[in-house]
Amino acid sequence: MPDDPVSASIEAALDRGTDPCTDFYQFACGGWLDSNEIPSDQTSWGRSFHEIAKSNQDLLKTILEENPDSREGTLYASCMDTETIDGLGAKPLEPLFGKIDAAGDKAAFATVAGELGRAGVDILYGAYAGADYENPETMVLNLLQGGIGLPDRDYYLAEDKGVVEGYQAYVAGVLVLAGVSEEEAAKQAAAIVAFETRLAENSLPRAELWDPSNTYHPTTREELAKSAPSVGFDAQFAALGHDPQALNVMTPDYFVALSAAIDETELDTLKAYAKFHAANQLSAYLSQDFIDHRFEFFGKQLSGQKEQRPRWKRCVAQVDGSVGELLGKAYVERAFGGDSKDIALEMIAGIEEAFEAGLAELEWMDDDTRAKAAEKAKMVTNKIGYPDSWETYEGVAFDKGDHFGNILATKAWQVDDILAKVGGPVDKAEWFMTPSTVNAYYNPSANEIVFPAGILQAPFFDAGFPRAMNFGAIGMVVGHELTHGFDDDGRKFDGTGKMHEWWAPEVAERFEERTACVVEQYNQYDVPGGKLNGELTLGENIADMGGIKQTYRAYKAWAEKNGAEEGKAGFTPEQLVFLGFAQSWCTEATPEYAAMLAKVDSHSPGKYRVNGSLVNTPEFGEAFGCEVGTPMRPPEDEICEVW
Repeated sequence: MPDDPVSASIEAALDRGTDPCTDFYQFACGGWLDSNEIPSDQTSWGRSFHEIAKSNQDLLKTILEENPDSREGTLYASCMDTETIDGLGAKPLEPLFGKIDAAGDKAAFATVAGELGRAGVDILYGAYAGADYENPETMVLNLLQGGIGLPDRDYYLAEDKGVVEGYQAYVAGVLVLAGVSEEEAAKQAAAIVAFETRLAENSLPRAELWDPSNTYHPTTREELAKSAPSVGFDAQFAALGHDPQALNVMTPDYFVALSAAIDETELDTLKAYAKFHAANQLSAYLSQDFIDHRFEFFGKQLSGQKEQRPRWKRCVAQVDGSVGELLGKAYVERAFGGDSKDIALEMIAGIEEAFEAGLAELEWMDDDTRAKAAEKAKMVTNKIGYPDSWETYEGVAFDKGDHFGNILATKAWQVDDILAKVGGPVDKAEWFMTPSTVNAYYNPSANEIVFPAGILQAPFFDAGFPRAMNFGAIGMVVGHELTHGFDDDGRKFDGTGKMHEWWAPEVAERFEERTACVVEQYNQYDVPGGKLNGELTLGENIADMGGIKQTYRAYKAWAEKNGAEEGKAGFTPEQLVFLGFAQSWCTEATPEYAAMLAKVDSHSPGKYRVNGSLVNTPEFGEAFGCEVGTPMRPPEDEICEVW
């Protein structure tokens, strides 16, 4: 084993018995895969994301316990007070259930749906506020399909009804816990699942929702009410306490079908449906019997999780999800070093320069489109670490003895915060992830890439690592997010965030030909339950391919400017870029969870994120001396190239 810790870490993850030119993921990760098991309270585990998340969660727990009288500390303490919570049982649901029971007709039921919305319970459909695609300076309320309890419409439509049957039993069990007799709960559960199945049948496949041109249908309140009269939008918005006028109906056919379904469904079934979703969506804040029942289905059966996460982990997550910037401010002070932001910005600048330089090599682009793409890349805003100003959650107060009430207070605040923005200007300073989150994102309507402090941690990012490994790990993430601005969806937005076709028609056609190659490639990969969905994962696959290419090019430019580094563990610096990338994605998942991700996740599994992108990166084959025709270095005419 090598003496220096970096080389030792690299070596420990390797499978030297596998040829890197045959299966680079196995070569880079096989040792880690053999020596690591998925923790019993997890559905998946990765060498980087999950290890960093675990460390971050430990720190957040320490912060909360050291500050018990802060608002975030009070919320945490109320969550940890299981004696009080368990003693209440289903009692916290009674006010909501009383409102549901009081609805004497379907018009009154629409008001109830709005009141549930203020409690964070989404029924019938989904909604969120965001920038108008064609007027990115203005906020609109997006309305989209929803109303189902399973993770995706495809579960309801599958020939194998095992999951749906398990879900129906779960629905009945929730109703029993909420006070319904077993016989009546069974009848209600069957009716609820039948109603949700009807909604699923009228929902678009998930892959189609990723295309913004499919989901942009601005409308007025009058047009919305006319197309879906029985949904009762005016009554719902009144109950929510807001009057949003700027609307985009993402899935218009769904709302027409929803209105018909409400018309043709008995009021008692709609009430049972509302009660179930209230109890189900708020179960994490109720007594342990609700939590255990949900875990038996969603945790064990659907995801293959062996045991629940410890209570403190769930409570930390609840605080982070409720008042994340209160908690995040303290996290940043302890976890985000002063030089981290400067080093990250330097890497990002290098990767952006590499992307622009690479545009000149793309024969399929014309000069005008190439110039516009370069202009868009120059206009990208980079947000690093944490917001410039912190959210204060004004008016939200907590009681250590009322966790359910505390959660409802935060949910009502969130509803008010979101809906108050509709029709107004977009807040360009807003963040959509908390500072401790181990992730990053690209926002097309703002043309911005965002990297919370949570992901700028070892092993993704470490000032003490060889720069080659940092470029391979966090640099690839930077390149990935930048490339999202030019993937199959992001390319439809210009540098200002406005959606319109700024490509020459023949260039757009050649782009589509190249993305079809990517779809076909990823459609061939095996996943639990069948094949990977190349359409669903297209944008992420394009971003992975572009990300590793841009970061490798940026590293080479950095090395030329700063001088060559020494290798590690017997690898050259060039090889370390690709190892840093691959070892960041060493991941295991339960078969059940992997099968679910294949239906709902737009990302490919770790193995295909690595191998799928590297077979399209000739620089990888050159770095490892792979002969043309080996599995990891196909002939040039078999390579999919986009960016």
